[in-house]
Amino acid sequence: MKIYTKEELNNYHQSLTYDDITLVPEEISEVRSRADINIKTEFLGEVLTTPIISSPMDTVSGLTMVSELTNLGAIGIVNRFDSSLSSLFGGENYSSVKAVSISLTADDKLIEKIAERNFIVCIDTANANNKYVLQKCEDIKKKYNLRVIVGNIANGITLKQLVDSGASAVRVGIGGGSVCTTSIQTGIGIGQVSSVLDTYFARENGKMNISIIADGGVKSPGDVIKALALGADIVMLGRMLAGTKETPGEVIKYNDQLWKKYRGSASFGVKMKGEFIEGEETMIPYKGPVKNIVNGISDGLKSAMSYMNCSSVDELSSKAKFTILSNSSYLERLPKK
Repeated sequence: MKIYTKEELNNYHQSLTYDDITLVPEEISEVRSRADINIKTEFLGEVLTTPIISSPMDTVSGLTMVSELTNLGAIGIVNRFDSSLSSLFGGENYSSVKAVSISLTADDKLIEKIAERNFIVCIDTANANNKYVLQKCEDIKKKYNLRVIVGNIANGITLKQLVDSGASAVRVGIGGGSVCTTSIQTGIGIGQVSSVLDTYFARENGKMNISIIADGGVKSPGDVIKALALGADIVMLGRMLAGTKETPGEVIKYNDQLWKKYRGSASFGVKMKGEFIEGEETMIPYKGPVKNIVNGISDGLKSAMSYMNCSSVDELSSKAKFTILSNSSYLERLPKK
């Protein structure tokens, strides 16, 4: 069995995703208890106790979700379709809100209001490799000096242009979302492991100051941990948070089971007539409070760090080693019913 460093994994001859790899402990752990492990991290000046961020999707990140994630030590981005978004600027106290998403066509009046609250801004587009996205980012940075998230990219080839435009963070991943059909519709995109690694090494080799958000393909706490070990600063969640109590939308009862709606940002439900569709809509079983999801990720991360003999998330990333799983090896690890 070959054990790979991040550098070697980045040069692997195939595009890889989370199900293709696993972490390999190589040391005797000196961690006495998971309770002794501190997983605090910093993202764009915000101190987090769990390094996750919600996707700005209209069926995931409303004000209730974002507020609860802040209470839990994570961060959320209020989606730009939220009908109550205007209340953020009406004098109400929404100190728990840290970030909002805007469209590429958002006007200065809206951005001025965002600047007054010093929110993080997410330019919510599918493709950051676009001159109009870069111009928007540069304009916001020059006029208001806000922290700006752009996305998405599939690799680090254009990372310097994003940094030069003033981007503070970039969403990495194209086509990996569970309700994203971009790869099917366009043929664009590579595996999430390869996307994160390529962007990470572009940043490190170029000594660039930009945070990496692993966005897409995350199905479990283990995937979150792999993304962090690969070099992501924070992991964006959509489907894992979907169906929880705090997501927008009503709980629906069907066939004696409770469900909530989940859809991609480029799905039919949120696109205008005549626009190209790159997302799907589906129903997710109701999961209860989002606290359960966040706690599961936090516990999984602490456990992984105890196996890997790590005292911080940065140390996990710096010493992580991996191996490639065969299909049978991956299936062997799944719980049997």
